[in-house]
Amino acid sequence: MGSEGPAVTIHVTGFKKFHGVSENPTETIVSNLKEYLKKKGLPKGMILGSCSILETAGQGAVVPLYQTLQSAVSTKDSESSNLGEVIWLHFGVNSGATKFAIENQAVNEATFRCPDEMGWKPQKVPIVPTDGGISRTRETTLPIEEITKALAKMGFKVATSDDAGRFVCNYVYYHSLRFAEQNGVKSLFVHVPLFLTIDEETQMQFAASLLDVLASLY
Repeated sequence: MGSEGPAVTIHVTGFKKFHGVSENPTETIVSNLKEYLKKKGLPKGMILGSCSILETAGQGAVVPLYQTLQSAVSTKDSESSNLGEVIWLHFGVNSGATKFAIENQAVNEATFRCPDEMGWKPQKVPIVPTDGGISRTRETTLPIEEITKALAKMGFKVATSDDAGRFVCNYVYYHSLRFAEQNGVKSLFVHVPLFLTIDEETQMQFAASLLDVLASLY
């Protein structure tokens, strides 16, 4: 790798509370990640970029979402010679889950089972109408089987998933995958259970280990 700088910069997002989940574990994970990694040490060849907490909302939160996504690319342009790969890593909660899920794809469909935090409750609406109908999917270009196997070997309960739901998680992932394709970066969404199901310390270890695995790809 020589002295060109890091191989990969990873930007991370979590979500605030939403209907039925008053404390979102991903807000805690992402808010504490920088501190946690300071103690643990960053993976070799990796920079932890921005750690942002998104509103749990679809349409009403698209502008700040794009500002967040764009910020990474603006930095990438100005220092493109030495920033290496850029990955967007999004964490969302699945309150019914018993394990971590590495999401392979997002679908161009917003069907919200309850209103988002801005009161929007779409049914069978295309997320990006210019992309076509609600059956259109976008997949991550990261090797999710490889990532999942590596994490399972470390002892985490983790599986790949082809269904990120049709709520805000899928909504954000779809926009992020589309943005990634247009801007030459990568995007990955990971669903985590509640802290009641898998405790906070294990989830922090999981997040740090996932960064290790992603950094090792480069």
